[in-house]
Amino acid sequence: MVLPSRAVILAAGNGKRMGRLTADRPKAMLEIGGLTLVERYLDALAACGIGDVTLVVGYRQERLRDHLGSRVRFIENGRYADTNSLYSLSLAREQLLDGAVIMNSDVLVSPELLWRLIEAPVEDAVLIDTTSTLDDEEMKVKTWHGFAIDFGKDLPPWDADGENVGILKFGPRGARRLIAHIEELLAAGGENAWAPAAFRALAREWPIRAVTTDGLPWTEIDFPADLDRARDMVRVQLRRAA
Repeated sequence: MVLPSRAVILAAGNGKRMGRLTADRPKAMLEIGGLTLVERYLDALAACGIGDVTLVVGYRQERLRDHLGSRVRFIENGRYADTNSLYSLSLAREQLLDGAVIMNSDVLVSPELLWRLIEAPVEDAVLIDTTSTLDDEEMKVKTWHGFAIDFGKDLPPWDADGENVGILKFGPRGARRLIAHIEELLAAGGENAWAPAAFRALAREWPIRAVTTDGLPWTEIDFPADLDRARDMVRVQLRRAA
């Protein structure tokens, strides 16, 4: 098994639910513990040996381009206002072909948790949190014998086994099958679908290992209160490091 050497970060959305905090910047530019969220992604990826990173950008993309310069590759989703993450992911097809880590731009994880996914002894895997409280807002995952077999916010909580953290990895074979499902969904009019619609389609015919967080901290940042939680998480990490 070859470890992934590339990553694709989906960062085109406008983060409306953050209110004034994202009025002039994308969520990936929010500051947490002296670093922007995107810098924390890149540092965590670098700590895991991944330096080839592509950002799919849209809303206030100039802030990210000015901030990161040549540190990453940029792909523009010029239709970010009327599409969703499935369409953004489709724009990064070429970067996925040889395998890659796929990340949402609004998830804070530690390098230890990211490494847990990357070093899992399979090519295709997803991070899930089996301790999350599952409701209509969570992107839920159903598992069977350690494999993810379904994804969706529409999964009933009693029929799901955890929350999709928003970070997956794929080897070349899995990535190419994923691309085929993305193209099928787009051809059927799925430009406003979430990327997990493609993960759901793939999981129905291809093994995707479920890697559990096992208590390692992470948080998705959808609302202002989530940003406070992320900052608290980083403060705890810094105290432990000291």
